[in-house]
Amino acid sequence: MKKLIENSVVILATRCVHVVLGLAAVCSLLLGTIHVYGQVPSVSFETYLRQSVVDRKTLDVFLDPKQLSWAKFDPITGYRLGNYMPKDGMDQSSTISTSRPNGTRTAQSYVDRPCRINTYGDSFTQCHQVSDSETWQEYLAGHLGEPIRNFGMGGFGVYQAYRRMLREEQTDHGAKYLIFYIWGDDHVRSLLRCRHAEIYTRWNDNGGRTFHNNFWANIEINLLTGRLEEHENLLPTPESVYKMADPEWTVRALKDDLALNMLVYVRGYVKDLDMEAVRKLATHLRFDLQGLGNSQPSRSTIEQLLNQYSFAATKWILTKASDFADSQGKKLLVVLFDPSRVMRPLVEGKPRFDQEIADFLKDHNFRYFDMNLVHVADYKNFSIPFDQYMKRYFIGHYNPAGNHFFAYSIKDTVVDWLDPKPITYQNQDGRWITFDGYLPK
Repeated sequence: MKKLIENSVVILATRCVHVVLGLAAVCSLLLGTIHVYGQVPSVSFETYLRQSVVDRKTLDVFLDPKQLSWAKFDPITGYRLGNYMPKDGMDQSSTISTSRPNGTRTAQSYVDRPCRINTYGDSFTQCHQVSDSETWQEYLAGHLGEPIRNFGMGGFGVYQAYRRMLREEQTDHGAKYLIFYIWGDDHVRSLLRCRHAEIYTRWNDNGGRTFHNNFWANIEINLLTGRLEEHENLLPTPESVYKMADPEWTVRALKDDLALNMLVYVRGYVKDLDMEAVRKLATHLRFDLQGLGNSQPSRSTIEQLLNQYSFAATKWILTKASDFADSQGKKLLVVLFDPSRVMRPLVEGKPRFDQEIADFLKDHNFRYFDMNLVHVADYKNFSIPFDQYMKRYFIGHYNPAGNHFFAYSIKDTVVDWLDPKPITYQNQDGRWITFDGYLPK
């Protein structure tokens, strides 16, 4: 009996560890600053890059269109949503995550009706960790009585979401109203040539089933001119992606990726920086060079410089996105949300991480919606610790209740934006509702 009890305790403890590690991995991917498997030994940047290579069998699964996997290859953004059931949902459930031929996440609400709204962004747009019918787009579509397409994809930066928007909006499934969602560290992701080289230390590719963040199109500063430049995907074909299994090629492709070098230095993964490039970047951005010192600067100083670099990129992208929407006769709505570096500090009465972006949107007359402020106001209705409040809505990403809360928080902004109003907000007085297009023929 004693032995049975001991074995049961061991099994229970092991399962708890697996659950904790799984949740930690999700949180790490979201927050970007937590080292799930412990601090990575501080090695040279070149050694770090060599260790980032991907197993060919992992790439086989990712690149095979017949294999079930969360992400599939895309020549511009690197990847887009595939078909898979990750075990990442509420109460340790699996979530149904599927896509349509045009790359949108599968929707059910009023899909036979004309679509006026397309949404772009990262995993908070895609609604990772919930099933297809639990996204905020589906909740909002159900309320408005018209479909909303979901082109979000986990891991995208601001630039990758922008490039996807450019492509999709010049097809027959383009829409007049565009929601462009910016979350957390989307800003810095725009600068990276291959985000997998940053997350590989804490992300499990699951044999290729969850592999993503391969090489993609990105934006970088030209250190000679000081201008931001767009760069195309270095591995634009499925066959070329296998170069990620070659350490020599990987080093050549990424050794001068300044944003990546700075980011993994800030994370504590590497010990060396390209200081010549860092000083040129600081000069172009008018960053205080004295803070860099004569030797290796502090990680916090480099983080400040990297934030300034990434915010400059985001402002450039937002300007381009606005110009594109105007040129195509479309309307743009920008959404801001960052539960870790913005929402929590605001609740605690501290400055927000992305104040520069919030000011830019306001000063340049963008139409935008700030979900951070909604949560700050909502939290005032509770007399509970903030961490307990977070559990109402989050399991890493939003849980279904969080997506529902977001949908009904942004509802008034969207209704005010649309012209004509959705059928559920039109004045029906004095006429019969015919339900044309809503009832079977």
